[in-house]
Amino acid sequence: MHCAALLFDNDGVLVDSTALIEAAIRDWAAWRQVDADEAVRLSHGRRFTELIPEVAPHLDAAAERIWILDREATTRPLLQPIPGARELTAALPADRWAIVTSAHTPTATDRLHHAGITLPRHLVGGEQLSNGKPDPEGYLKAAALLGFDPADCVVVEDAPAGVGAALAAGMRCVGIGPQVAGLAGLVARLPDLTPITVTGESWGLRLVC
Repeated sequence: MHCAALLFDNDGVLVDSTALIEAAIRDWAAWRQVDADEAVRLSHGRRFTELIPEVAPHLDAAAERIWILDREATTRPLLQPIPGARELTAALPADRWAIVTSAHTPTATDRLHHAGITLPRHLVGGEQLSNGKPDPEGYLKAAALLGFDPADCVVVEDAPAGVGAALAAGMRCVGIGPQVAGLAGLVARLPDLTPITVTGESWGLRLVC
């Protein structure tokens, strides 16, 4: 597969943060007497400021987001990279990849730091966007920052909301992990990043899954 650039989600794609984030959401749900299973189900690939109004519309979403992040931060040093993440990102030319995440930029960069992954030149955080995933705004912004047509970009995602955003942006999408099982429109489904190899060429990237 050929492409101009690779665009990654962060949590669940580069950083193995799912369990830590889910634990923080469950602690918050227990404190606020919110349905924890429903909150976790709706959380994947989405911004807390969009999740909280759905499950607890009577609460201040911005304030509740800070509580969840503070809870999650206590275990953030335990974060690990998704298998293959360090090797794949290290092999990519700096002008050929970016991250698009629902987390705010400081949170995302901190998670990447603890997982030992080098920061990209371009990271589109949730606070930079008017609309979160599954809206395509984030991926379209990343393609524009890199200077490439959306159709020439490949996205790597692990959540239905993120896959929806990639496809709505007119990009090809590789899905990893169990949440993408059965989703239509993916060019490949993988357990993690280890099967992906990439070679930089003068015209772009040669991607093998």
